[in-house]
Amino acid sequence: MQIEYLIKKQLNTFDFWEKFRQTSIETDLEIYLVGGYIRDIILGRDEFRHEMDFLVLGDGVEFAKNLAKKFNIKEINTFRNFGTAHFKYKKMNFEFVGARKESYNFESRNPIVAPGSLDDDINRRDFTINAIAISIGKTDFGEIIDKFDGIKDLKKRIIKTPLTPDETFSDDPLRIMRAIRFATQLNFKISDGTIQGIKNQKDRLRIISQERISDEFLKIMGAEKPSIGLVLLQEIGVMEIIFNEIAKLNGVDQRFDYHHKDVFLHTCQVVDNIAAKSNNLWLRIAGLLHDIAKPRTKDFVEGTGWTFHGHEEIGARMVKHIFKKMKFPFVHIPYVENLVRLHLRPIALIDEIVTDSAIRRLIVSAGESLDDLILLCRSDITSKNLTKVTKYLKNYDRVVEKIKEVEEKDKLRAFQSPVKGEEIMEICNLKPSKKVGEIKAAIENAILEGIIPNEYDAAFEYLNKIKDDYL
Repeated sequence: MQIEYLIKKQLNTFDFWEKFRQTSIETDLEIYLVGGYIRDIILGRDEFRHEMDFLVLGDGVEFAKNLAKKFNIKEINTFRNFGTAHFKYKKMNFEFVGARKESYNFESRNPIVAPGSLDDDINRRDFTINAIAISIGKTDFGEIIDKFDGIKDLKKRIIKTPLTPDETFSDDPLRIMRAIRFATQLNFKISDGTIQGIKNQKDRLRIISQERISDEFLKIMGAEKPSIGLVLLQEIGVMEIIFNEIAKLNGVDQRFDYHHKDVFLHTCQVVDNIAAKSNNLWLRIAGLLHDIAKPRTKDFVEGTGWTFHGHEEIGARMVKHIFKKMKFPFVHIPYVENLVRLHLRPIALIDEIVTDSAIRRLIVSAGESLDDLILLCRSDITSKNLTKVTKYLKNYDRVVEKIKEVEEKDKLRAFQSPVKGEEIMEICNLKPSKKVGEIKAAIENAILEGIIPNEYDAAFEYLNKIKDDYL
């Protein structure tokens, strides 16, 4: 069997299996490699194969402890309540769990767990492509257990549940997010029956913690083509439950001279455009949120069409609330806020008569995120009219050239006044106060307006020239 040969060939590249077999004999416990590692061998996803999940028919924690001794590993994480253990060996992460069977209370996703057989454990797996097991036994090493034809579904590139979809998703509603995440990461189709099961059980997602939902959502956003998952979430009706601000973008029309899609589909394309150029997850989130306020600011103007005046500022103000609700890391709020706020600024600078002052202010406002802002702006061009796309990209090329010229001349990246507040207080005999900030701002504005160069001596001289106006 070609698949079995492929798996054995991959497994035999490791030198640690003899210790697994010895531990299996000494403890009289059967052990199986299960889940994602096998799936990724079959799919040829080499870069993802750094975690191995093992199923033990018996006490998984004790097996892990005995095995760790053979590797001379002292650090082992055990979770007795869940019957799991974990340790790292070289570049591999090993996870061990005892076989179990589960039953559920409808009001909670936390299962009632009891020891189980291999069949019991395979039955509780989320999808057929993750329900494949490989024996690590002494005499049957590499034997495939594929009760639900997961290998066939891998070949057909399809996501299906081992048991009925309604039972699978009702038991653990987070699997709804996982189904869409796997479909996105692997570019697989979700079977019609599984889609229907998600639709039937999607409201059960409300019992899942926001942290776990957002973890899956961010994995979707980190995929090669995030729009696969975003569109699935929208079409199945999950988006309105987990991220209603994005769901509201659907059906919001735009001016056809700039965009060929409604705001939701346009946003999906922007995110894909960014993903094609950058792995920066929070730049992708900025792309997701750049038009988030368009439903709030939508207005129809005769002769112009739909307008969204001020959506960039209102959208920036929405970012903090969204991060709190979605439980995203707050450390990224300023970065995303700034990109959303500034995403229309660069295109306003294409005019030949735009002053260096306007360029300076963009450079200072964007700071270290300037390159990311330009990538967001380029990605925001989603017209199907290639002539228009070429024209808009050339406009951004002109803006970038202007920025480079001013930046090289004025050294403005991560701009701060050359004269610090402490020095202003000393020279002007001031204590910390609003007036110190006003003087510092006057110096900075003089630099941005081109009145003085961005140099200490010029700024110091300017301070002495203006200080009496503030004292």
